[in-house]
Amino acid sequence: MDNLRDFDVANYLDNNELIAEYISEILQDGDMDELLSAIDEIARAKGMAKIAQETGLSRESLYKTFKAGSRPGFETVLKVLKALGIQLQAVA
Repeated sequence: MDNLRDFDVANYLDNNELIAEYISEILQDGDMDELLSAIDEIARAKGMAKIAQETGLSRESLYKTFKAGSRPGFETVLKVLKALGIQLQAVA
């Protein structure tokens, strides 16, 4: 059992359709900590340094922003989602 590696969903988020499905499922649950964790995982999958460069935020700031229990501003979340290529859409 010591040879087992921890599961990291970021290793499997390798295409936009899968990422869209993943974030949609998380949004349906409505849990903010899960949403922040999902954004962190997607950012790591895409490359945190790349997302930092596109948003103008430091890597350290991004890691801190999306850790459990944090409460980032909506503007920051939207900026990161845009850098990730994710668009939020309201559906009635």
